[in-house]
Amino acid sequence: MTKNTGRLLEIMAALRDPETGCPWDVKQDFSTIAPYTIEEAYEVADAIGRNDMADLKDELGDLLLQVVFHARMAEEAGHFGFDAVAQGIAEKMIRRHPHVFADAAAETPDDVKTSWEETKAQERAAKGQNESALDGVATALPALIRAEKLSKRAARVGFEWPNVEMVFGDIDEEIGEIRDEIAADGGPDRLEDEVGDLLFCVANLARMLGVDPEAALRRTNEKFDRRFRAVEASFKAEGTDISTAELAEMDRRWDQVKAAEKKNAAA
Repeated sequence: MTKNTGRLLEIMAALRDPETGCPWDVKQDFSTIAPYTIEEAYEVADAIGRNDMADLKDELGDLLLQVVFHARMAEEAGHFGFDAVAQGIAEKMIRRHPHVFADAAAETPDDVKTSWEETKAQERAAKGQNESALDGVATALPALIRAEKLSKRAARVGFEWPNVEMVFGDIDEEIGEIRDEIAADGGPDRLEDEVGDLLFCVANLARMLGVDPEAALRRTNEKFDRRFRAVEASFKAEGTDISTAELAEMDRRWDQVKAAEKKNAAA
């Protein structure tokens, strides 16, 4: 254990001390800290997306703190400590990389993925979790990521569209069912159900095309954010409140922003 790692563990232990620690830190438990853990993971991804190495260093530290926090709470409850976490992941990495630490062969990234999944399946079986091909897909994942992972697991056992064109057919069908529910005034629950089916199909389309649906949507969110802000700025420059503008004028300026981005990208 490095000097700084040991210092971080000591700091967390001091923060969690029931008598002299921080009242907020002492009050926390696994369920209250979990949302912060998820948030910090996304902030790491955001720093990577912005290619901000200084920020990435800080965000990785925040994420490491989350691991230390959970490990400290587990140690206090007599379950495990930080060292056991580190030992467990070290052993897992060795076990899942037999082409590096043993005599197995893996010449391509696809070979590695196949070996990785086989080892994971063996680990699930050892835990009694191989009753379903879907075992091990965390329910707390963002819905779009979970949709992609569930369908990927099902595809491994043959539950898969034969080709992409059939996915388009199902997407068209789901859109039709949404239209039917709107016409029938089926209510919010029925609409939610049908929209969910459509999103699940789209996630599968992305998977079959080799596109990460979460990354694709994140990229589109960023693009929308950037373009809408540019439209807002164009109105502000004229002293006009965008909320008073006609939709046709907003659309015209949106198209201008798009055209300018494409021109700059081609330059």
